[in-house]
Amino acid sequence: MGIQPKDNPTMKEIKKQTITSEIIKRQALALGADAVGIGNIDRWKEAPLQMDPKQIMPECKSIIGFVFRVMRGSLRGVEEGTFFSNYSSMGYGGITYLFMPMVVMNLARMIEDVGYEAIPMGHQSDWRGIDNEGDIRRGYSVPVRPGRAAPDIMLHLRIGAFLCGLGEIGFSKMFLSPQFGPRNRVGLMLTDLELEPDPIYAGPPLCNRCMACVAHCPGQAIKQDKIVKTVAGGIELEWSDIDCAACDVAFRGGRAVEPGEEGVYTEEMYGNKITASKFSPFVKKPANLYNTGQAVCGGRGCVRACMVSLENRDALKNKFVTKFRREPLWTVDWSDPANQKVAEEGKHLGPVSLSNLQAYKTPSTPGPAAPSQAKEAD
Repeated sequence: MGIQPKDNPTMKEIKKQTITSEIIKRQALALGADAVGIGNIDRWKEAPLQMDPKQIMPECKSIIGFVFRVMRGSLRGVEEGTFFSNYSSMGYGGITYLFMPMVVMNLARMIEDVGYEAIPMGHQSDWRGIDNEGDIRRGYSVPVRPGRAAPDIMLHLRIGAFLCGLGEIGFSKMFLSPQFGPRNRVGLMLTDLELEPDPIYAGPPLCNRCMACVAHCPGQAIKQDKIVKTVAGGIELEWSDIDCAACDVAFRGGRAVEPGEEGVYTEEMYGNKITASKFSPFVKKPANLYNTGQAVCGGRGCVRACMVSLENRDALKNKFVTKFRREPLWTVDWSDPANQKVAEEGKHLGPVSLSNLQAYKTPSTPGPAAPSQAKEAD
């Protein structure tokens, strides 16, 4: 007979009673979520076919929403222009692919231990059957039966968090929580366990349409004069009609080349060669971290500018001793001769990694640390 894990005292207690929303939320917070809310399935009645939770779990009765904070400190290095990787790793991909899955998987175990099914979805939708504009991906997948969605279903995470009562959606289409503003990664869980739902957020408005996100977006992707309207949970929502292609290029730190320029920053995108923008100090885009972490812009408009505005209004529950923005925003002048020299040296080299740092050693740039220092840094 194999060794069996000892019963968790908490689980013994839970098994003796009907599992409740309060127990679910208390356990989710103990596991590491920063905020938890619950919505009943009726709130998703307006969801289109490709975003309908019942297409995944026809018996779904409740959806649990989670907020995981992005540390304000993970944005510090981007703000200073000196340490970009922490936001894309610890504040972006690491939450999505490392921390959040552990929380939702363990919570799902608790639900399934008392006989109900739970889907630990978290934030992941890598195999989704629709693109960033919500259109069906061409040549990708087909429904397995008439009336079914083409796999994979993608639940709208930000609308989901709204329907679970965790906050609101701002003009930039970013989800805003009363604790952290735009500094969130949100996740969802589906279950056939019927739970008491939380009310939809009706606290003080978080987005006041200050348009700081519009002014500071590096790709000018947030349009002030173009609005999208939809209905969720019987409530009308609206946000800017985001130019997803412009965002896709700019958040990586790139821009389309102008006549006479070379595009070596990353692969061609949307039919254009891409070069480094003034919002990136890198000659070439660094490698992704935790699969999708490549946010070189550090949410310049939709996260940092929004957060600064909310903090200046004292609108958030998560308070800090010092202001986030201490200096004017930086930009890189790629026409500067010294910067042009670095760009010329780097354009013929492959993407930088720990295995090819030696290739970047030139008289004008420092080489890798001594072996003892490098080992210690690892």
